[in-house]
Amino acid sequence: MSAGTFTPAAGAAPVSRMILAQTALETRMLLRNGEQLLLTVIIPALLLVLFSTVDIITVPVREGSAAQEPVDFLAPGVLALAVMSTAFTGQAIATGFDRRYGVLKRLGASPLPRWALMSAKTLSVLVTEVLQIALLTVIALALGWSPQGNPLSVALLILLGTAAFSGLGLLMAGTLKAEATLAAANLVFLLLLVGGGVIVPLDKFPEAVQSVLGLLPISALSDGLREVLQQGASLPWSDVAVLAVWAVLGLGAAARFFRWE
Repeated sequence: MSAGTFTPAAGAAPVSRMILAQTALETRMLLRNGEQLLLTVIIPALLLVLFSTVDIITVPVREGSAAQEPVDFLAPGVLALAVMSTAFTGQAIATGFDRRYGVLKRLGASPLPRWALMSAKTLSVLVTEVLQIALLTVIALALGWSPQGNPLSVALLILLGTAAFSGLGLLMAGTLKAEATLAAANLVFLLLLVGGGVIVPLDKFPEAVQSVLGLLPISALSDGLREVLQQGASLPWSDVAVLAVWAVLGLGAAARFFRWE
């Protein structure tokens, strides 16, 4: 056996392996954070159970359609809320403090390319969303939810919603101070929870603001999911278009203005 047989070869690991390792690390850090678990799992689950079992909201019924249970209206909206809480609020806060403590700067100087770091963060968001959606779906089914529609349409809406919210979250984290990001992300979460059609139907708001609220990404995602899961529609193109525009604008602005230091 020649000398040097056990000497490891110098050089960085393949990019794909680095992305997977960073994805696993980002996911573990996200799931260990109590505040993030509160936003991503506990709050959506509590809202789903509370408003499905207590007679608080009136489920809107379309002309010619049969009356449905509150959970049939609430479940798609809560799924949209879960996507927003992870892709926007959770990612903005985590990335903002990574930037403040110099984590992004150090990772940017490592063999892991910056685009690969962003890819790992995005994959971590998707992994977390899969866990969220699985849990919320089980809870909704236990409450009597009867979903309809094409799963591929649901997946497309969730992917577009994830891209839109991720872009906005990274834009906020890359331009504001960490403390400002923490406050702003939580404030936006609460405002969109109330005014985004998640719990309260948009037709309960004044007509003058309904059209504006309908252009929000959370409204497009929750309405689109309801069209598919509650009404059995094939693909709500208007909601898809709104989410696509937000995704392009958010990701484009994040790529342009994100500061690593």
